[in-house]
Amino acid sequence: MDRSTKRVSKAKPWLCATSCASLMAFCGVVFAQDATPSSGDDSSSPAIRQRLAEQGARIDVMRGQIEALQRQLAQQEADYRALRHAVGMDVLAGQRGGNIAAGGGGATALPMPSSDASIDMQAAQQGTATPATPVGQAPVENSRPPEVAPIFQQPGVLTPKGKIVVEPTYQFGYSTADRVALVGYTIIPAILIGLIDVRQVRSTTETAILTGRYGITNRMELEVRIPYVDTHTDTVSREVLTGSAEDNVFGSSGKGLGDIEATLRYQINNGGADKAYYIGWLRFKSRTGKDPFEVVTDCVTRCVQNLTGTGLPVQQPTGTGFYTIQPGLTWLFPSDPVVFFGNFSYLYNVERHNVYENILLGGRQFLGNVKMGNEADVSIGMGMALNDKASLSIGYDQTFVGSTYESGRKVPGSTKVWLGSLLIGGSYRFSDKRTLNITLGVGVTRDTPDATVIVRVPMMF
Repeated sequence: MDRSTKRVSKAKPWLCATSCASLMAFCGVVFAQDATPSSGDDSSSPAIRQRLAEQGARIDVMRGQIEALQRQLAQQEADYRALRHAVGMDVLAGQRGGNIAAGGGGATALPMPSSDASIDMQAAQQGTATPATPVGQAPVENSRPPEVAPIFQQPGVLTPKGKIVVEPTYQFGYSTADRVALVGYTIIPAILIGLIDVRQVRSTTETAILTGRYGITNRMELEVRIPYVDTHTDTVSREVLTGSAEDNVFGSSGKGLGDIEATLRYQINNGGADKAYYIGWLRFKSRTGKDPFEVVTDCVTRCVQNLTGTGLPVQQPTGTGFYTIQPGLTWLFPSDPVVFFGNFSYLYNVERHNVYENILLGGRQFLGNVKMGNEADVSIGMGMALNDKASLSIGYDQTFVGSTYESGRKVPGSTKVWLGSLLIGGSYRFSDKRTLNITLGVGVTRDTPDATVIVRVPMMF
């Protein structure tokens, strides 16, 4: 094969077809011109016969070159089809179907060689070629927020329409608190006459939660959470009004169904790169769990039968005892390579009327109307994808809790409380339908649980 043939072999299929057509036309013109004898020549002369023989030999060589080019064109078309099959273009074209914008139902991203390639080539050389028609359809811009390792209760990515997410969760919390009560008067500095009550409270709470989410639309989802609570509290103290030098441990526990809650979320806008996503939500919490007014409370002072008189619950509640309504807003702001996110919410506790407290060996004590303090919560975090499966998030949650009132009067000892937690979370995606999320919370204020561990495994169906 000569150099011209090698150059043609590297050309595209439509260029080979154009070369073949041009070469055949050129051969026909040359043959027609050389085969026509001049008026003064004799067709039977040896010179003419020699010229005809030479031209015939050249035509045979050209015909061989044309056949070689046609074979190369057929081979290139076969290689082209094999390449399309390898990259899955045929399957992609079949899936697109009628979604091809300008190219029709059979248009693909890689067009097949056209039989009119020579006409298109001539039009391009004459400057009359029509503009190229766009083939295919531009990908639809993703309107879903980016996924990050969740560290807050409210997720940022909603469930797709018609899909169901089942999320079993295990939550462990541990907290300690020291209480020193001084009741008396001082006669001189450092000398106190009266009662000194020192207590250490250690609480452990384990909660198993089954969460279900359903995508009503691509922008709206409904979530239901069903918790099962197992809590235990130990209070270490010395018996009051006695000279005992030994520490007593007063323990109480409780387990059972917690407060079932439901949340409705809606994605407000379509975000994007350097554009925030906003998700509004409304949460309602019932009081299906055993509340603090239903459990039995020990006597405040020494009871009959020589009981402790601690004033503490004999059993631990599994619910708060109040209906709550909590509106909130979740936002996510992608800024490659990280995603910033956070929550704003306000929790309103509905007031309870005609509340009674159960006292050990003392019947029921009337408390009146009880209004639990409302809560305002602000949280902020940052997430980063480590690879296509693992991601890491870190954030801070700050909650303000108001005072509690009974019959319009503040409960003695009830104050405003600030709860702050530092949260670190990681996520690992096993598949498109199953993910493992782990969150570690560390209390940074006195009233916040010392440590919280949350393990979640969301599964999509």
